[in-house]
Amino acid sequence: MVGLIGIPYDQNSSFLRGPAYAPDRIRLMESEGSANAFSESGQEIAQNINYKDLGNITFENGDPKSAFEHIYKSIKTKLIEHDKILAIGGDHSISYPLIKAHAEKYNNLNVLHLDAHADLYEDFENNKYSHASPFARILEEGNINRLIQVGIRTLNTHQRQQIQKYGVELIEMSNFSLDFINTLKGPIYVSLDLDVLDPAYAPGVSHHEPGGTSTRQLISLIQSINVSIIGADVVEYNPIRDVNNMTAMVAYKLIKEIIAKML
Repeated sequence: MVGLIGIPYDQNSSFLRGPAYAPDRIRLMESEGSANAFSESGQEIAQNINYKDLGNITFENGDPKSAFEHIYKSIKTKLIEHDKILAIGGDHSISYPLIKAHAEKYNNLNVLHLDAHADLYEDFENNKYSHASPFARILEEGNINRLIQVGIRTLNTHQRQQIQKYGVELIEMSNFSLDFINTLKGPIYVSLDLDVLDPAYAPGVSHHEPGGTSTRQLISLIQSINVSIIGADVVEYNPIRDVNNMTAMVAYKLIKEIIAKML
């Protein structure tokens, strides 16, 4: 059974706060949205049948170091109690402790990162825990086998240098295709930043970056993954910027599709 856990933390956001409100707003779509609980593959994604809602991780303070240690320890415990974990953020900084915990459980972990941004800054705005830096932290620790980044469309010189330094595999949005799917090997962790979508499909994100995927392209990508997804996160939904819960519904839809692939 998949454990669904909310991580309402956005202290490392560099532009706007708001992703801390995301987990509870996305959950509301199950009861207050306009969709049913089925994935497109025909599986009903139902609480206590194939997933269990584990509630939210709570934080005593916003200090990044202590918050990350708390997330890491919490997820390590949850991975003992549950087969797989899907986390709802929160800003993208939470992926660092999440992936760290998974990498300790799974040898040769591969990470599929879907995003407009590479999030590889060595030290963004003097904050090494920034949501613009989680994959630099992950890679410098050397405990994952492979990082594939898809949908990127904001690279600068430093980010390209980081990609070369760490041997990141890159599918930029300018030459997007699903050809890479056949190269994926398990175990794989999926980190989905909702701004991989064009803002026309997901206005409720902090960083609007035109030129992204359509919702259908992203769903097709998820459905095409042919190896075991052992963990995932969906991050950077910002309810404050949303329009009529449009992005919340997109997030709920994507979560159903990811859980269906995790089962």
